Amino acid sequence: MKKQELIHLHGLLAEVGNYYEDEHSTEVDLSEYESLGVRPTSIHKSKTDHKAAVFAMAKAITSEMADAEATEKVAAKAD
Repeated sequence: MKKQELIHLHGLLAEVGNYYEDEHSTEVDLSEYESLGVRPTSIHKSKTDHKAAVFAMAKAITSEMADAEATEKVAAKAD
């Protein structure tokens, strides 16, 4: 994947995270991501930096979704 594509993916993941937080009234723990100091607008950062940021953000979002799914109550109904 090219650096430009990673930056684009980075921006899209940021939007997904914001959307998820708004829709579910929760906060995604982005401490690992924020410690990297790389934002989608940090075009001067290396491709490797953006790749690490993408993985950290994706991990944070999916972890939050998995936690929410595990605690979500499902109505009992028969098929």
